[in-house]
Formats: sequence, structure tokens, C-alpha cells
Amino acid sequence: MDRLPRLSLFPLTAEVNGQGHLVIGGCDSVELAAEFDTPLYVFDEFSLRSKCTEFKEEFGQRYGNVAVIYAGKAFLNKALAIILKDEGLGLDVVSTGELGIAQSVGFPLDRVYFHGNNKSAEEIRLALEVQIGCLVVDNFHELTMLGEIAKEMNAQTDILLRLSPGIDPHTHQYIATGVIDTKFGFPLASGEEAVAQAIRVPNLNLVGLHFHLGSLIFDTEPYQRAIELILSLAAKMKLKYGFELKELNVGGGFAIQYALDAPAPPVSAYAEAIASKIISKCQELELLLPRLTVEPGRAIVGPAGIVLYRVGAVKDIPGIRCYVSVDGGMADNIRPALYGAKYEAIVANKTSEAETKEVTIAGKFCESGDILVKDINLPPVSAGDIIAIPDCGAYCLPMASNYNASFKPAIVLVREGKARLIRRRETVDDLTRCDLA
Repeated sequence: MDRLPRLSLFPLTAEVNGQGHLVIGGCDSVELAAEFDTPLYVFDEFSLRSKCTEFKEEFGQRYGNVAVIYAGKAFLNKALAIILKDEGLGLDVVSTGELGIAQSVGFPLDRVYFHGNNKSAEEIRLALEVQIGCLVVDNFHELTMLGEIAKEMNAQTDILLRLSPGIDPHTHQYIATGVIDTKFGFPLASGEEAVAQAIRVPNLNLVGLHFHLGSLIFDTEPYQRAIELILSLAAKMKLKYGFELKELNVGGGFAIQYALDAPAPPVSAYAEAIASKIISKCQELELLLPRLTVEPGRAIVGPAGIVLYRVGAVKDIPGIRCYVSVDGGMADNIRPALYGAKYEAIVANKTSEAETKEVTIAGKFCESGDILVKDINLPPVSAGDIIAIPDCGAYCLPMASNYNASFKPAIVLVREGKARLIRRRETVDDLTRCDLA
């Protein structure tokens, strides 16, 4: 580990074999690249399941009534949905597509939460028809529409109201969602009006309140400030309307470590800060302890996934920069181009060699901004080498595109030396299936 510090950013099963190759889940990454081609996304099942257990245990030992709801937007497919079902987690969906994936594997729909700032009437009807666990209502338009549709269908549903507490989570503006200037949620100043309206609708059962501050939040203090504000509103609503807060959903946003110089707090730190604040504030306000719901996405799936690329052209501009081009890039991982996300990398077939050359890892797509990793020291790189980038389990694949008519990559799940293809690589037929000539 000391010889190759970046190995600590890879999945829990990461190691180096006698050939100097990166091994994940007992599988040689160089052999995986040869068998399944590149770009190739690799998920370590042990890391996935371990992180699910960690969230359940760390929050559960500090708070008696906890539900861990996985945020499907981070990454979701059939194989992952089955793992989440097995691990007893719930699922947060934001579209009929994500709900459809859950249905396709028999995911318990009473453990599904439906989010979104602009749900359509069709989405609401579907959610009521299949009787999902909870609808998270985002605005007055939705609240009114949901009430009308539920009455029309003679359906009952539990709801949470999503509030925007106006807390700066100190993250990138594109992934901050709990500030006042955001498309998500009722502004806190409108919270009383939202609660009053919701409890008047016969077919809706307002069970609690929700907030989500954003993504990649490295500090626990914003969660505590938001909890204070939301619980204070709940206490006021109890006195004025008899509203009993049965559930408090604090969202997700728990950070992971992408770079060696940017460590993230452990799950235990978030659990301690959140649980202790809810308990102390409820005691102060004389509120019964609500069910605590957390919604990790990236924190579960991000560290469990890596991507393997094959090196092609190497362009060395003396005195300026050496570009190492790989066979993927912004089409399968737009995060660096979209908001400057930073990654580490290793040469998977040369992990035992000294890192003596500063290079920039560039994608193959027709944009100058298609840069995956800028200015990183690696062993001497040449065509055919395999570049491995850690922490690619979250958001890379869900945000992937077919830019330049590229094929979305294959995905394998590894465990105890065996690799299972859980999504094949796309083909030209996939690209043209919806076209009408």
C-alpha cells in the first residue's frame, strides 16, 4: 500500500499480483481488459455489500429507527438492484425508467421513494398504481396535482415534503441542492403553507419532511444546521396544526475520496453528527423521535467501481505537456469536463514500476475539454498499456452519452476471482434501433 498509495482509492479487494498487475475482486484487471475489451467498468461486489452494511450498522447503532435508501441516480441496473434488495436497502427513484428497473427484479415497492422536481401526471399515476412506499413532494404544483390524481384514483399514499433549508453545503454549485436559489424543494419560508395544505388533502398522508443539501459534502456541520431548522418547523407545525413528524429524511451527499489529498469523513462521522443532533433537538423541542431516513448513492457505489482504458497515442510536447490518449473519455465519464472533477489513476499493468513521468490522460472525443486526469505522475506509458481510474462507480455511467456515436461500455461484476458481465457493450444496432429512415 505504501509503495502504491493510490491503491487505497480502489475497491476494498484491490491488490497487486506477482506480475505487477492490478487485481480487483480476485480478477486480474489486465485479463479483464483483454476478455471484455475497453473501456470497461468493473464493480467489486464485496465493496458494494460492505458499504451497504456499513451504512446500516453505523447509523443503526446510533439511532433506533433507521432506513437506508439507495439513491438510484448514482447508478442503477438490474444486477445492482438485486444486490440492494438482498442487502435490505430501500431505493430512491426519480423516473419511470428507474422505477421500471426496480420492478424488473421484483424490488419491494414499499421500499421505494419517488423523488423529482417536475413529476408528470403519468409518473404520479404509475407511482399510485404500483403503490410505492412514499412520494417526496417537491412543490405546490405537484402537491395540488397529486391530490387531484389520488382523489380521482381513490388512492392513498404516504408523502414527504421536500424543503430547501437555505444551507450552503460548501460544494460545487452544480451539485448544491439545499440552498435557497435552487429548483428543488419548498423554500423553508413556505414550509408552513406546504404543511397546512398537505394535511388538508384527504388522500395524502403527510408522514414527514425531507431535505437534501447536495453532493460531495465533506463537512457534517451543514447537516446539523439543516436538522435544527427542519425540526424547529416541525415543532411549530405540531403546535399549530397537530402535525406529528413520523419521518425525517436527511438526504445523502456523503462524500467519498477521489484524490489522495482530499480525504472524506468516514460514514461513522456522518452518522454520529446526524443522529446526535436529531436526538438532542427532539428532546429540546419535546418531539417524539421520528424515523431517520438517509439516502446514500455515491458513497455506496462510487468506491466500488473502476474503469479500465487502453492507451493509444502518446503526444509529448517538449516543455509543455505529455498527452496520453485512451479509448474512452467524456462520453463515458463527463464529470471532469462538466464540473472539473478530479481523479487519480494507475497503469494497471505496470503497478510495480516507478512513477517518473508527468502526463495528462486525455479522452478520444472531439472536444479539447475531454481530459480525464490532468498532470499526474505515472510510469512510462506506451500504446497498449491499461489505465485504471478508481472511484468511477457513481454518475459516470448514468451520465454517459453516445457522443461521436460511441458505444456505451460494458460492465462486469467481480467476486472471488470470477467476473460476470452485467451489461454488454453497445453495438451499431443499439445506436440505430430508434431511428426511422
